[in-house]
Amino acid sequence: MSTIKEYLSADHKRCDELFANMEDAVANSIESAKEAYELFAGETERHFQMEERVMFLEFETKTGMTQGPTAMMRMEHTQMRNLINDMGLAIENKNKDKFFSNSETLMILMQQHNMKEEQMLYTMAQQHLSAESDSIVDMMQSMVVEK
Repeated sequence: MSTIKEYLSADHKRCDELFANMEDAVANSIESAKEAYELFAGETERHFQMEERVMFLEFETKTGMTQGPTAMMRMEHTQMRNLINDMGLAIENKNKDKFFSNSETLMILMQQHNMKEEQMLYTMAQQHLSAESDSIVDMMQSMVVEK
C-alpha cells in the first residue's frame, strides 16, 4: 500500500495529465472539449475532497492545527475551483482566449499549490498519521464526490 504522500502525489500527476489533455482538446476544438474539461474538473474536485474530507480532517484532529497549512490549502482549493468554473464557462461560450487566460493562471496556482503540499503538508501528514496511513488511503480511494 502507498503512503499518504505517495498516493496524493501520484493523484496530482494524474490530474496534471488530465489538465494537459483538456488544454490540447481546447486548442484543437473548443466545441468538442467539454468532455475533457468535465473529466479534469471532476477528478480535480475528487482530489480536493479526498484532502478536505479525509486527510486534512485526520491531520487536524491528530495535530490540533486547524488554522495552519490545511486552512491555506482550503483557501487555494477555493481559488482553483473558481478558475475551473470560469474555464467551463469559457468553453460553453466558445471563448478560447478567456479559457487559456484562466488555464494559465490555474496552471501556475496548481504548480505552487502542489509543491507546497508535496514538500511540506504531505510530509507532515505522513509523520503524524503514519500509523493510520493505510486506512486513510483506503478512505480516500473509496470516496464518492459530494456535489
